Amino acid sequence: MRQAQISTWGGKPKLLEVHDLPPPEPDEVRIKIEATGVHRVVRSRATGKHYTSGKLPHIPGIDGVGTTDDGRRVYFCDFTTGSISEYINVPICSLYPVPDGVDARQIAGAINPAMSSWMAFKERTSNLPKDFTVLILGATSASGRVAIPLARALGAKQVIGAARSRAALDTLGLDRTIVVASEAEQTDFSNLDDVDVVLDYVYGPLAVHLFKSLMTPKPVQYVHIGALSNTEISLPGEVLRSKDITIRGSGPGAWKMSSFAQTLPDLLAAMSSIPEQPVKVAKFEDVEREWDYSGPDRLVFVP
Repeated sequence: MRQAQISTWGGKPKLLEVHDLPPPEPDEVRIKIEATGVHRVVRSRATGKHYTSGKLPHIPGIDGVGTTDDGRRVYFCDFTTGSISEYINVPICSLYPVPDGVDARQIAGAINPAMSSWMAFKERTSNLPKDFTVLILGATSASGRVAIPLARALGAKQVIGAARSRAALDTLGLDRTIVVASEAEQTDFSNLDDVDVVLDYVYGPLAVHLFKSLMTPKPVQYVHIGALSNTEISLPGEVLRSKDITIRGSGPGAWKMSSFAQTLPDLLAAMSSIPEQPVKVAKFEDVEREWDYSGPDRLVFVP
């Protein structure tokens, strides 16, 4: 069978002909891969620096969509085996049914970005009001884009997006937009008195400027998810003392993987009803050539 392997940490994967898999263990199922996504964590593991990288040769990929030997279409997520492979053996506990009519490439490309906002809402916010308003910092990123329809699916009435590109923001169906200035401190956050929750994929100076600018009379729940700008901030204590802001982070560690497993079927169902997300699809045989793709769409490999 064909399988992508990385022989040197940080190098590009090559597609190889390898021996067929052994029969699955009693607690495993064999899956024929339909599509698998190249997420940030996949690239991080491929450098050898991630705590789950394992040893060489490394098979990239952690999740995807495939078909079991008995014809069931499933999503799987498992860090113990790679997924850019024609077949894999996966623990039964790592399988989740894929709703009818959902494109495998959509699930493979969008499920990981979608998880970030879904789990932020499900596990890292509390008692949001009916018809709440959400501000998404980094709305044009892959995770930010899919957060927009998911926020609506979870009860948001108003979705505000902030990013650098006005043209990109205007394509996302947002209720309001904020163009982020080249100097973060020049961004206009003056009209946010109705915001209930903030999902932040940017962090850095923009987050600090937002905290200082917020003048809402309502409690605001801020959830840090990503750091596209910077991994650290310097925030004066008086900002926190003078505003009703609750700050949380969202990611594995802030929530339990068991909680993700419990809500994953609901996320898969929600994804069947949201607009199609942009993905870049490439064939397994092009894995070496396409590996360094750095465009805005999530890279997905198919056999």
